[in-house]
Amino acid sequence: IKDGGNQQVIDAATISLLKQKDSSLVKTSLADKDGGFSFENLKDGSYLVMAASFGHNKVYSKPLQIDGTTKEASTGMLQLVATTKDLTAVTVTAKKQFIERRVDKTIINPDAMISNSGATALEMLEKAPGVTVDKDGNISLKGKQGVMVMIDGKPSFMSGNDLVNYLSNLPAGNIDQVEIMTNPPAKYDAAGNAGIINIKSKKSKLKGFNGSISSSQGHGENFRSANTLSLNYRKGKINTFSTFNANYRENERWLDINREYLRNDKSVQSIFEQESSRMRISRFLNARVGMDYYASNKTTLGVVLTGYLNPSMENGINQSRFYNPAKQLDSSLRSHNVDDFMGTHQGVNLNMRHKFDSTGRELTADVDYLRYHNETDLVITNTGYAADHSSKYMYNRLGDLPSTVEIMSLKTDYVQQLSKKIKFEAGLKTSFVKTDNKANYFLRKGSVTSPDYNSTNFFNYDENLNAGYVNFSTEGKKWSVQTGLRIENTNYEGLQYGNPTRQDSSFSKSYTSAFPTMYVTYKLDKKNQFGLNYGRRINRPNYGDLNPFVHFIDPYTFEVGNPFLKPMFSNTLELSHSFKNILNTALSYTRTNDLFGESFAREDSAIVVRNSNFGKSQTYNLSIGAQVPVAKWWKANINTQLNNTKLSGVLNGNLVDVDVNMFTLGVNNQFTFKKGWSAELSGFLRSKGNEGQIILNNIRQMNIGVQKQVLKNKGTLKLAVSDFAGPMRVSGYIEDVAGASARFYQRNDSRVATLTFNYRFGKTFATP
Repeated sequence: IKDGGNQQVIDAATISLLKQKDSSLVKTSLADKDGGFSFENLKDGSYLVMAASFGHNKVYSKPLQIDGTTKEASTGMLQLVATTKDLTAVTVTAKKQFIERRVDKTIINPDAMISNSGATALEMLEKAPGVTVDKDGNISLKGKQGVMVMIDGKPSFMSGNDLVNYLSNLPAGNIDQVEIMTNPPAKYDAAGNAGIINIKSKKSKLKGFNGSISSSQGHGENFRSANTLSLNYRKGKINTFSTFNANYRENERWLDINREYLRNDKSVQSIFEQESSRMRISRFLNARVGMDYYASNKTTLGVVLTGYLNPSMENGINQSRFYNPAKQLDSSLRSHNVDDFMGTHQGVNLNMRHKFDSTGRELTADVDYLRYHNETDLVITNTGYAADHSSKYMYNRLGDLPSTVEIMSLKTDYVQQLSKKIKFEAGLKTSFVKTDNKANYFLRKGSVTSPDYNSTNFFNYDENLNAGYVNFSTEGKKWSVQTGLRIENTNYEGLQYGNPTRQDSSFSKSYTSAFPTMYVTYKLDKKNQFGLNYGRRINRPNYGDLNPFVHFIDPYTFEVGNPFLKPMFSNTLELSHSFKNILNTALSYTRTNDLFGESFAREDSAIVVRNSNFGKSQTYNLSIGAQVPVAKWWKANINTQLNNTKLSGVLNGNLVDVDVNMFTLGVNNQFTFKKGWSAELSGFLRSKGNEGQIILNNIRQMNIGVQKQVLKNKGTLKLAVSDFAGPMRVSGYIEDVAGASARFYQRNDSRVATLTFNYRFGKTFATP
C-alpha cells in the first residue's frame, strides 16, 4: 500500500477483504510497517480487496479468484490517491493502536508508543495491560506469577536472572509485536501458570532492497545508547533479512534494607540496617540474520541465525550495621562487590511451511538449537568494624562461575479444514535441555587463598519434554467453539557433584500431565460479543530453582535451591465481553495448587531465600480496557485491573493466610497534529499488592514523548522522557518470617530523557 503521490508506504491502512458478488465483508486487517498485508485460509470464491486510509480515497483491487487450481492471488501494489479537499489545516496519519484485542490474546504494538523509543523489552512490557514487572525484573500477568516468555513463537528457555538480563538489553525497537495470552490454545506449550508472552521480531517482506537505521541516546542519572541497523532484500524466490544491535547501558540502583530480629516473645533482639548501591555497565552486541526460500507456491523453507555478546561489569557497595535493641551500634560491615560478566549466545532455526491446497491444509516444522554460555568472575571484599569503627577483620571471597545451557527442540504442526465449518489442528514436539553450572569459590585472608568448599558447587541438569496436541474449532454466524487437549511428558534429573566436605547428590522425576482448553464465543449482534474460556496450565521449577546450591547475595542474605520442588498446576475460567471492540471487559478466576515461590527464613543473623511449595492460591481478576476517540486528534487507551489474591498453606512451619487486593490503572494518550507532529502522554499506577511473602507499596510512573516525521517521511525524530515525575521508588515489607521482620526501599535510574532518530531507505521492484 502506497501513497499515489509521494510513493511513500502507508502503514496501518485498513484492508478489507470483500466477496465480489455482493461486497459483503469477509475479513479485515491493517497494513504492516512495510505496507504489506495478507489473508490466509480462505474458502474458494471470488474476492475484492479494499484499502482505505484517512485523507485518501478508497481503492479496490481487481477481482481475485481462489479455487482448486488457483491457490494464491496477489493484488499487486495498491496506490491510494489523496482526497482533493484541502488538508493543509490538519494532517492525520494512520497509526497502529498500541493495544489490539483478539478473542484469545491481546496484541501490543511497541512502535505505537513514542515513549518506547530507546526503551528495552522489559521497560516496554511494564507498560502493557495486565503485566507487572517487580523490583527484580520478574514478570507477572493479571496478578499471577509464572509467565512463559517466547521469542518468535518458541520458548526462550531462559529464566530468572538470565531472562531478566536478556530482556533488559533487548531494544524495544527490535520488536514488531507482543502477544499476551492468559489462556493460550493447545498448540502452545502448557508452561507458564499465568500464560504466555510471545515477543515477535521485526521482519520485512517488502520486495526489493530496503532497510532502516536507528540511534537512541538517553541520559538519566547515567548514560545509555541503543543503535540498530536492519536490512532486507527480497527478489524472486529469496528473501533475506537481518538486524544488528550495538547497545551501551549504565544502570544504577539503590537498595535499603531494615531487619529486626525477634525473640520468641516478639521483642526486638537486634537490628540490622543495610544500604547498598550497584552500578552495572553493560554492552550488548546482537545479530539476527535469516533467509526464506520460496521453493514453490506451496512450500517455503527458512533459516534464522541468532547470536549476541554481552560483556558487563557490576560494581556494588554494601554498608551493613548491627544495633542492639536500644539502637546502639554494635558492629558494621562494608562489602565491595566487583562482578565481571561475559554472556554469549548462538542459535539456529530451520523451518518449513507447506500448503497442500487452497482449503487451508498446511504442515509446518521447526528445528531449533540454542546455546547460552556465561562466565562470571566475582571478587567480594568484606571489612568488619567494631562499634568504635576500628577494623576487626578483612577477607576476600573470590568466585569463578561458568555456566552453559544447550537446547535442542523439534516440532511440527498440521492444520486441515475438515469441512466448511470445522478446522482440525494437531502437532508434536520434543525438546532436550542440558545445563552445566560450576561455581568455584575461594577465600583469601591476607596472602593465603584456600578453597571455600561450603560454597563451591558443580551442578548438571538434563530435561526432556515430549508433547502432542489436537485442537478442533468451528465457527457459525453467532457461535464459535474451539476445544483442544495437550499432553506433556516431562523427565528431568540433576546431579550435584561432591567435594571434600560434601558427597554427591542427585534427584530425578518423571510425570505426564493433560492440559485441556476450551473457548466459546457468542456474537449477540454487530456491537456485542461474549466469550467464555477455560484452560489448565503448569509452572515447572527451572534448573536454578532445583539446584541445591548456596548463592551469596551479600554476607547476610543468600539463596538456596530446592531439589524437592513440585510443579504447580493452575485452572483458569474467564468470562469476557466486547462492545464494538472499543470497550472490553473480562472476569477470571484462577486456582493454583502446589503453589511455589520465594520464601524467607531466618538462620542466625542471615535471611535465607529459597523456593518452596507452600499451599494454594485463588486469584480473581477484573480487567476493563477502553479505546476512546476523545477527538479526531486525540485517542486514549485506558486499562484497569483489579485483583484479589488469597494465599493459604504452611511456610517455614507457619500458617499462611494472605488476602490482598491490588488495583492497576494504565492510561495511554496519543495526539496527532499537523505537519507530521505527534505526541504521547502515558502512565500507570499500581496499588499496594503482594508477591508471595512480599507486600509491595503502591508505585506509579508517567511518560511523555513527542515525534516528528522528517526527510519526506523517511525519517522519524523522537524525544521521550520516561518517569518524568519520578524516579520510581519501590518499597515494601516481608511477612511471616519466623524470628524476623524486614522492610526495604529501592530506587532505580528510571527518569531518562531519550532522543531517537530513525531513517528508512531502499527501493522496491517487481519480482519475476
